[in-house]
Amino acid sequence: MYLPTPILLLLLAASFHAEVLAVKLPFHVIHPTEDAQDAGLARRSGPVSAFTKRTAPPDAPQRRNLHAKRLAHERRRALQKFGRDPLAAETPNKHQDRATKPAKRTTANIPISNTGNAQYISNITIGGVTARVLLDTGSSDLWISFPGDQPDATDLGKSVSLAYAVGNAQGDIYSADAQFGNFSISQQVFLNVKDTSSFSSDIHGQGYDGLLGIGPNEGSSIMDEIDPDDDDHSADTTLARIFAENTTESNYITFLLDRKNSPSTPFSGQLTIGELVPMFANITDMPKLDVETVHKLLEEEQHWQALTDKDNGIMGPDGTVIKYDSIVPKAPDGQLVAVFDSGFTFSQVPRDVSDSIYGRVKNAVYDSKSEYWTIPCGQELNISFNFGGHNYPVHPLDTVDDNFGISNAAGDRVCIGSFQPITTAFSLLGNYDMIMGMSFLRNVYTLMDFGDWVPTSSNDRGHPFMQLLSVTDAAAAHQDFVTKRLDGVDTTGTDQWQLLPESEKQASPVSDEEKKKQYQEMVLSRWPYILVGCLAAVIIVVGLIIWRCCCRRRGTGKGAGFFGVGMSRGPPKENADSVTSEYLKLREQNNSQYSVNDAHASQYSANNMSTYSMHKQ
Repeated sequence: MYLPTPILLLLLAASFHAEVLAVKLPFHVIHPTEDAQDAGLARRSGPVSAFTKRTAPPDAPQRRNLHAKRLAHERRRALQKFGRDPLAAETPNKHQDRATKPAKRTTANIPISNTGNAQYISNITIGGVTARVLLDTGSSDLWISFPGDQPDATDLGKSVSLAYAVGNAQGDIYSADAQFGNFSISQQVFLNVKDTSSFSSDIHGQGYDGLLGIGPNEGSSIMDEIDPDDDDHSADTTLARIFAENTTESNYITFLLDRKNSPSTPFSGQLTIGELVPMFANITDMPKLDVETVHKLLEEEQHWQALTDKDNGIMGPDGTVIKYDSIVPKAPDGQLVAVFDSGFTFSQVPRDVSDSIYGRVKNAVYDSKSEYWTIPCGQELNISFNFGGHNYPVHPLDTVDDNFGISNAAGDRVCIGSFQPITTAFSLLGNYDMIMGMSFLRNVYTLMDFGDWVPTSSNDRGHPFMQLLSVTDAAAAHQDFVTKRLDGVDTTGTDQWQLLPESEKQASPVSDEEKKKQYQEMVLSRWPYILVGCLAAVIIVVGLIIWRCCCRRRGTGKGAGFFGVGMSRGPPKENADSVTSEYLKLREQNNSQYSVNDAHASQYSANNMSTYSMHKQ
């Protein structure tokens, strides 16, 4: 059948929009080869990834996607989650002055183990069985594959399949009593993954059994399946359950990620719930970064995210500002949207930003297959980020990563630029600009206040926020770099390590997939205008068709008009009386003729509609 062009455009645009919404935010972890024995893992000839995003050579670290986001939420639930408590509106301060001091409840200082600066793992006990889980601020579900004894748990009769790049975390949803740190949780829901054969490598051999998402409820696929309207909160996330069962004035966590083999790191990795690490208690003096007003494509895509400072969000290795315009439609001018995600080994930044950091390094090479820069390990690069009016320097051992034993074509060892060009689909589609992963988070002590994201909280009804406290001293970091990379001899000022002029900066090539996503982002950003234009065109076409039909019913078919509509007149006035009866008979005859035509047209339309329906299916 024939469909007007505007209708076809509308259908195609709607189909494309639905495809875009199906894109999920990935969660990447890279497995190092260094210090594998210290972590109790078998040494391998190269880093092995269970959740790689793309095919890479065996001697290259691979990214992993461990982040399964839900695609759509009930509108009712979205209103429940993001509605504001009337009492909160009475406080002029958006975040209120709620206390962020150690809470009067069960304390929790949970150790975090570090595997080669690439994995941060804690223990959780489910149904009497202890499991090792990756900590991920970028997701919200708890899933575990128990390598030995099965927990004492109740099968809830529901199942979920979380799709990843190299396999599925598929299993049944159970509930069991849980213990996380010193916190007891009654009947915590989790996904029991009994078969991990779909993954490309043994996750247990890599040092963990599952993943604990510590993001907000809005990201939980398990809760969508068990309690989509969140009526009884039985399927809330692990942290939401802890906050609900241990009433506190403030629902917050803090975490430190330590750096392996760093002489100036005076702390070990740890996660706290409702209390502060004493040596960094002054974090409460830092500005509260809003995490909700940042643009979101979907309400359920809420992340721990914040805006960089205006016009100076990123400082490059030469001490100048790296300027870049945000691709997020509603981001303020001069500011970038950053997501804080402990599931990313390497931070993800816009391609131009990554090129500005590494493209001026002598002998730098961009690896198009693995999509990262490789540079000489002795190259010290000092960069920093600005949030809330404060500067956060990045340790040069984090900017240039040496945990993976990578060699160039000549066989010389090279390091990886850990601020990679971002290829995450949701970023390229304009939902955020960059992801601050482990390479950044090791340089800050982080506080995340859930506020009214916890649906059962009776006291903490303010807006969620973040606070960051720098733990990297630039002078001490420089000395660390000289000790670890230059054998204690400071040659950083020699010509060998000087950056190339800006005119000689290299630019990394854009992949075909990225070009496709950029095109989709361009179309998506114009989606409202496309929709309005298509609807207007449809209305105009339908209006013209109706007008034509009306004119044909009134006319005699004589004369020429727009769309062939007859413009003939009635009989002359002086002869009207003599031809009145004949004129009326002619109209009756015409009406009868059009009635027959209309019947055929109705049958034709019905046939066409049937054909269209079959094509749509």
